[in-house]
Amino acid sequence: MTRRFRGFLPVVVDVETGGFDWNRHALLEIAVVPIDLDQAGRFILGDTACAHLEPAPGLEIDPKSLEITGIVLDHPFRLAKPEKEALDHVFAPVRAAMKKHGCQRAILVGHNAHFDLNFLNAAVARTQHKRNPFHPFSVFDTVTMAGLAYGQTVLARAVQAAGMEWNPEQAHSAVYDVEQTARLFCTIANQWPQPGASGA
Repeated sequence: MTRRFRGFLPVVVDVETGGFDWNRHALLEIAVVPIDLDQAGRFILGDTACAHLEPAPGLEIDPKSLEITGIVLDHPFRLAKPEKEALDHVFAPVRAAMKKHGCQRAILVGHNAHFDLNFLNAAVARTQHKRNPFHPFSVFDTVTMAGLAYGQTVLARAVQAAGMEWNPEQAHSAVYDVEQTARLFCTIANQWPQPGASGA
């Protein structure tokens, strides 16, 4: 893996938020899937980690965003964590996967990846987190990859073009979206030769 991406470990990330402005709107959910390798050197999904977050003080939540995501902030089973604790929770398995593959940095994979990265970076800055494993600006964007591979840029259509099923009732859950994005990334990336990918 480290030879495949110049020391970077691809980690798929999806966030659900209280709006589109990462400086003004709250981060509400985050899910990550480190990309792994099978014995044949093909990309596969690692284990998913996720967290619900308590809205950070002073940030806004647009009710229209909650309508889209279906998030109920005061749901008794939401078990939301403060931002720093939530970041610790999802960063730990990322660092473990980096160690497994000998990678020096994680690189965020996302569908419209800079949206996810901007919200992640904003939370890291607010909490003054010192152990963010992700590259601060480089990403792999599955919008670009799916546009090249299938002529599709919408996640649902790209997933279907890749031969997978899409359940609209589960969409806009961070876990569902991150796992579908991870499957899309692996499906496309496995179509390319993988020099040095036969081992970690």
